[in-house]
Amino acid sequence: MIENHMALIESICPDLNLIARGKVRDLYRIDENSLLFVATDRISAYDVILKNGIPGKGKILTQISVFWFKYLKDIVPNHLITCDLNDMPEVLQKYKDQLEHRCMLVKNLKVLQVEAIVRGYITGSAWSEYKQKGSICDIPLPEGLQESQSFETPLYTPSTKAEIGQHDQNIHPSKASEIIGENFAHDIAKISIQLYTKARDYAFKKGIIIADTKFEFGIDSNKIIYLADEVLTPDSSRFWLSSKYEIGRSQDSFDKQYVRDYLTSIGFDKKTSIALPDYIIQKTREKYIEAYKLLTGDEPDFL
Repeated sequence: MIENHMALIESICPDLNLIARGKVRDLYRIDENSLLFVATDRISAYDVILKNGIPGKGKILTQISVFWFKYLKDIVPNHLITCDLNDMPEVLQKYKDQLEHRCMLVKNLKVLQVEAIVRGYITGSAWSEYKQKGSICDIPLPEGLQESQSFETPLYTPSTKAEIGQHDQNIHPSKASEIIGENFAHDIAKISIQLYTKARDYAFKKGIIIADTKFEFGIDSNKIIYLADEVLTPDSSRFWLSSKYEIGRSQDSFDKQYVRDYLTSIGFDKKTSIALPDYIIQKTREKYIEAYKLLTGDEPDFL
């Protein structure tokens, strides 16, 4: 096991069939019908994977996703088979020290090649485009919106799925039909809004504003749509504390705010991987833990 300050940077499971390593997740094929998602403690910024990780981050991401999969299962089925290592194949048990609390056994699906992004508030790249063109993903918007203002209704703004190191490209919803077909594009747009709305309303009661989020979907051999990957985590969403929300300015995020601010302060070139100082790692870890506790109401006793 390769560790750094107790952070699992990379899972090492030589008896398993490694398919890919993403920015955060290591993906293994278990059999024809199932895959193993392992959330490491890697952290990336500006599409660059940094040299050291955030201890326990992968466990927190996994457990938040599992919480949402259960909460949202009435809207759409999801790819989760089990997150309990004891219920997984015997071959995985020898890697318990690496896998426990940070892995999911999931259905092997055909991934739909569109990132399903839902925005409830105007911020980030959406705010940048709006200031320049008065639109988001070429969808015209009313004049006079302020930064971090909420939309009357959530906005579906898909993007392409980029390879590691490349940037996703925002696209008009009509372009999604050209990539995945009109029926699937229509269905995931509708489902994404439903998922976001239910999650947004729940999180707000817990003191968190979900400003925007990204969903991913896959289909099985019967063309049934499943919610896949991670769901409504600080890595795939923009979380704000509702108590500190103030329209007309950028908000502090739960995700990588300390990391981004630090990288900006040192003139990071957005290309070269570097190591983060311990105090940035600790502050970032605290934000992930805070998000978990607020959303679930539980202590992260798995850390």
